[in-house]
Amino acid sequence: MCEQGGELPDNCGSREDWTLLFWTSLAVVVPVVITLWCSVQRSKRKTHMKDFFRKSKHGWHYTDLFNKPTYCCVCSQHILHGAFCDCCGVCADEQCLRRADRSLPCKEIMAPSGLDGAVEHRWVRGNVPLASYCAVCRQQCGTQPKLCDFRCVWCQTTVHDDCMDSLADAERCDLGEFRSLIIPPHYLYSVNKLRRRHPDEYSKLASACGADWTPVLVLANTRSGNNMGEALLGEFRTLLNPVQVFDLSELTPSKALQLCTLLPPSRVRVLVCGGDGTVGWVLDAIDAMKLKGQDQFIPRVTILPLGTGNDLSNTLGWGAGYAGEIPVEQVLRNVLEAEVVRMDRWKVQVASKGVYFRKPKVLSMNNYFSVGPDALMALNFHAHREKTPSFFSSRIINKAVYFLYGTKDCLVQECKDLDKRIELELDGERVALPSLEGIIVCNIGYWGGGCRLWEGMGDEPCPPTRLDDGLLEVVGVFGSFHCAQIQVKLANPLRLGQAHTVRLVLKSSKMPMQVDGEPWAQGPCTITITHKTQVLMLYHSSEQTDDDESSASEAESPTSPTSPGSPGLASAQARPVTDKM
Repeated sequence: MCEQGGELPDNCGSREDWTLLFWTSLAVVVPVVITLWCSVQRSKRKTHMKDFFRKSKHGWHYTDLFNKPTYCCVCSQHILHGAFCDCCGVCADEQCLRRADRSLPCKEIMAPSGLDGAVEHRWVRGNVPLASYCAVCRQQCGTQPKLCDFRCVWCQTTVHDDCMDSLADAERCDLGEFRSLIIPPHYLYSVNKLRRRHPDEYSKLASACGADWTPVLVLANTRSGNNMGEALLGEFRTLLNPVQVFDLSELTPSKALQLCTLLPPSRVRVLVCGGDGTVGWVLDAIDAMKLKGQDQFIPRVTILPLGTGNDLSNTLGWGAGYAGEIPVEQVLRNVLEAEVVRMDRWKVQVASKGVYFRKPKVLSMNNYFSVGPDALMALNFHAHREKTPSFFSSRIINKAVYFLYGTKDCLVQECKDLDKRIELELDGERVALPSLEGIIVCNIGYWGGGCRLWEGMGDEPCPPTRLDDGLLEVVGVFGSFHCAQIQVKLANPLRLGQAHTVRLVLKSSKMPMQVDGEPWAQGPCTITITHKTQVLMLYHSSEQTDDDESSASEAESPTSPTSPGSPGLASAQARPVTDKM
């Protein structure tokens, strides 16, 4: 024992040091061990849940926090975290998840109709949408703090618990407001029973769905723009048949569009949720359908813009970018009201100089081809996005990065003296080039994320542009700063002319090039742009973009030069233009 009132012996001080060291180590090690154990358990649970979700017939999605008061459809208790099915809306906590999967069926994508051809309601109790009203008493549903009231997963009708017995035709479901867009489960059931798969048979079956039945397929790219694709897929699965909603990260457009061959010819519409690159991917798949002899099943294509540029979407009246400002229901209404227009597609053939044994690279173009500063910005942007894709998850961040690269090029001027390195021919006629840094060949009215490149600013006369006239518009820019001036309407590009065929010869050095936002660095070569085909697109004439507001009366006029359906075709000749800035 240590003596009282005297100095502590050495072994007593050493014992206290070891005790302090032990408890300090314990205080550090125990939280680390607990954290690692929880992490391992969380990883195991996540793997287990993912495997369970994969085998389930429901479209389960796990969430750590529901964004509104939610109640378990099995035990009726209030839950903060658990899983929900984005097809039928069933919600369950972790303890009740397996029971919910067994006892609560999901939407059936294929099922027979009743004896009288009617579809039965498929009711799910509780968690009805906010601001929904009872079909019987017209009072608001879901206002009580408990699991209450019913919703039909097909027609979205909501009914109070007490009003269910008073609902007229309780067993008949008309599929609701979007019946003309939904592929009914009984249609697929009937198609599956057909002995002879022929378009005439599909048309006979379609007669039971109504004369105005135009089913829509939704193809969403979950990696586009603000990463809204995942949430949109769930909302569309709720309103439509889940079989007609596709995630392009799991299934290619070519496979998704094969559903068109089971539907009546010339009736299908495709809603592409993504950027211009995703739209081009889908249009390439449609071209592949033509090569297979499936022309009669070719769908009409419309766009919900999720990308960064969205110039094609802007040209067709669907806006410069979607951020959830309008509900998905309104998006489907717009698809119903859209007009069908034709759009030219172009073949870009790149033949490298001195490489005779290799086939030329062939690309498809919908929007524009460019060589120069805007292609350089796109090339730098894509290179850095490949290295750190998680950083480029916001449309605002993407545009800020583009701005930084444009500012850098203003100082470096990597593309100067382009006129000395390149030759330009429009329909076989050589065009004399001034001291340029870039050339842009446009098929559509918008460029650079919402800029009307060909029309420019002011009242300067210029030949009209159309989507279906078989002509390309060719302009020149004097550098990155000039591009920025054009985008904020402080300058005009140099109009070089319109042509059916554009040929560019890069004589020396490497230059950045891009087709519809897909950039690459190209050495000496010959680039030939020729007409490839036409596709059927949907044009939303009732919506105007910010650039249209100042000329609303002109945009609404049927003879507007920027309207895809305007009757005034431009001349078929290549017309050199000598406009100045």
